[in-house]
Amino acid sequence: MALGCGLLVVLGCVGGWGYVSYLDGNIKHGALSFGDQGVAQPDAGGGTPLNILLIGSDTRDTAADLALGGSHDSVGGPAHADVEMLLHVSADRSNASLISIPRDTMVDIPACTDPATGKVYPESPHEQITDSLSHGGPGCTVYTWHQLTGIHIDHYMMVDFGGVVSMADAIGGVPVCTTDNVADPYSHLRLTKGDHVVQGVQALEWLRSRHGFGDGSDLYRTQVQHMYLTSMMRRLTSAGTLTDPGRVLSLADAATRALTVDDGLDSVGKLVGLAAQLRDLRPERLTTATMPYAADPSNPRAWVIPMPGDAQRLFAMVRGDVPLDARGPAAPPPSPAAQPARPAASASGDDSASGDDSASGDASPSGAAPGPSAVRLLVENGSGVPGRATALTAALREAGFAQARNGHNAPLRQLSTSLAYPPADAAAAAAVAAALHLPPGSLRQAAELDRPTLVIGADWPDGEAFPTVSTPSAGAVPTSAPLQSGDQTRCAKVNPVYSW
Repeated sequence: MALGCGLLVVLGCVGGWGYVSYLDGNIKHGALSFGDQGVAQPDAGGGTPLNILLIGSDTRDTAADLALGGSHDSVGGPAHADVEMLLHVSADRSNASLISIPRDTMVDIPACTDPATGKVYPESPHEQITDSLSHGGPGCTVYTWHQLTGIHIDHYMMVDFGGVVSMADAIGGVPVCTTDNVADPYSHLRLTKGDHVVQGVQALEWLRSRHGFGDGSDLYRTQVQHMYLTSMMRRLTSAGTLTDPGRVLSLADAATRALTVDDGLDSVGKLVGLAAQLRDLRPERLTTATMPYAADPSNPRAWVIPMPGDAQRLFAMVRGDVPLDARGPAAPPPSPAAQPARPAASASGDDSASGDDSASGDASPSGAAPGPSAVRLLVENGSGVPGRATALTAALREAGFAQARNGHNAPLRQLSTSLAYPPADAAAAAAVAAALHLPPGSLRQAAELDRPTLVIGADWPDGEAFPTVSTPSAGAVPTSAPLQSGDQTRCAKVNPVYSW
């Protein structure tokens, strides 16, 4: 679960130790993403940010993992991504952010195919993000994040229970602090009020503790994990840990055995290359944040959804490479692009109106840009807001998309708007996306379709063009996103129910 540990240990100690080729055999690796993320775009200076998804798996398929927590009934069952954090490092490598999404966040998990087995996992609208790992592996979790945030992800690192313990032992412990005595009967963490150095199993108990801290939910647990990771970073950079050759070798061996990474990080040499890019990053320029969230109306006591507006603003800062702190200059704005004409008309009514599917010509081949009148398009309402498919179908037709057909209500509700299309209709789908201002992450290929299909999600409750989110200035993080700087020392707030 302490993926930040794995990343910082590997990058710090392996980078200092050099090429330790025999460690290559320790590293487990797999495909990065089970879907198309496009290509990362460089900034004006030619640099690109680094985005690394850190995943903590609850897998209990080994005796060591099972002994550390969980039920015997879970052995061989589906894995869950109990911890999910995105490490974003700026294009100029001057600052970084660590963004957590709580495990109980409801998202739309895209269709994924496990490259190792060929098993196809169908699209799963409105499902907990933790379940994405069980849809074929970390490549599906990566693609789920990309679809949700629009952020291009370059790498992933995943660790299980046993890996957390081995790395915590190799580090030599991490300083933590509590506001009161705590005894969490679920994680088995028991500490007195004040400062402690946790390692081994106790470090895992700290990272797994949910009931004992805050309001007893996973929402505050993300902040407790941030406290651990920033403290660990300060320890590694200030305690001389990385200048001790024996400790460095122990750290490198433990980290490479504990981690599963994508194929782009499948050797110590590649990890060293990554470490070289992060060598100058300092704790005071690392900012941790938890995604702004709101109660899910369908189950407000157990689930959350990305907070409308605020979550997208935070994602926009990461996409725009804008520092979450205010200690450096903001990234230059992207080059302005020509804005396509938005649909010219709106309509009201519910989704009981019928749609005309008359053909006035087929869509152009995927390599050519078709005119609006040549695009065959199905519009479905998955937003839960009555009348959305009717309104957008009418607006598209008035804008020239004469073959737009009202598909009424989608089979399932979706949080995020999507535009799926058969491979031959890629250009037609691009034309629709441009007219509606859809973000690139909303498009995906679907060979089973006979035409592009737009499903309106809950993120587009009104209007004829998809709502754009402006990129805030440096440090302008929504107040609903709990923040911590890497140079700050904080104590975890103990839940009074579990204090003694």
